[in-house]
Amino acid sequence: MARVGIIGTGFVGRAWAISYARAGHEVALWDGQQDAPQAALSYIEQLLPDLAANGLLNDVPEAVRGRMRAAATLEDALAGADYVQESTFEDVAVKREIFARMDVIAPPGCILASSTSAILPSMFTEHLAGRARCVVVHPINPPYLIPAAEVVPSPWTDPEVLQRAAQFLREAGHAPIVMQKELDGFVMNRLQGALLEEAFRLVADGYASQEDIDIGIRDGLALRWSFIGPFETIDLNAPGGVRDYVNRYQGLYAGLTAQMQRRVDWAGPVLDGIERDRRAHVPADKLQERQAWRDRRLMALMAHKRRAAKDIGS
Repeated sequence: MARVGIIGTGFVGRAWAISYARAGHEVALWDGQQDAPQAALSYIEQLLPDLAANGLLNDVPEAVRGRMRAAATLEDALAGADYVQESTFEDVAVKREIFARMDVIAPPGCILASSTSAILPSMFTEHLAGRARCVVVHPINPPYLIPAAEVVPSPWTDPEVLQRAAQFLREAGHAPIVMQKELDGFVMNRLQGALLEEAFRLVADGYASQEDIDIGIRDGLALRWSFIGPFETIDLNAPGGVRDYVNRYQGLYAGLTAQMQRRVDWAGPVLDGIERDRRAHVPADKLQERQAWRDRRLMALMAHKRRAAKDIGS
């Protein structure tokens, strides 16, 4: 059991709190807004029974909730901490300030991890005496349902810290993506961005509607991607494996690449049509309800994947 400090208790912070408490760790939640940690805990209390019903807690809800508490001060949250997950605003100045405070307060061996999805770790840790223990651990939300998380070092992150952070995640049931060096967008946003760029082009140029694109992923590619990735997909899609696939199809994709170099402004005229179609499917006042539906579907999917891994193998 480790002591974990959750710094920033919005959507991302409270999601991490569930993940770490479920793994058996003692979790202290702190936020610059005084009432935020208790609000986060109230939200978590409502969510835990659904997770338990899907077999995604590893314990009874009361025990998981009992490992979480609100901390009145940053010092209280970091006292004796082995690992800290910072999830404050996506602002370099905010990150620099909170990491400067944490570096002074946290015990020397404590890992300081940021949930940032877009800011390179070098941009807010360079000035720290303990910068070698700082790393980005970026989740794919919500982390209590989606195991993958990016572990991103700065140029001065100690390699041992990088591996400790990855191992901490594995032991909590996560699947770390361990990057060897920092890069804008990390891994997930770059892959997602490439897909979105083509999706917007196809809609803007009139080849398919946004719903057709969603069907292609939801009822097509994502069915495979829910249990194997793109490299394993192509390895299994040619008789002789990945090299055979490349020999057969690289020319096709090379020919498409030139057509994919032109950007479409996501906020341009294409957005009007996409937004109109999306609101026809889900009215604006039903978005939160649909988000809750999404999370219940994710719970069911994760429960299925666990059963399938046990029954069929992973």
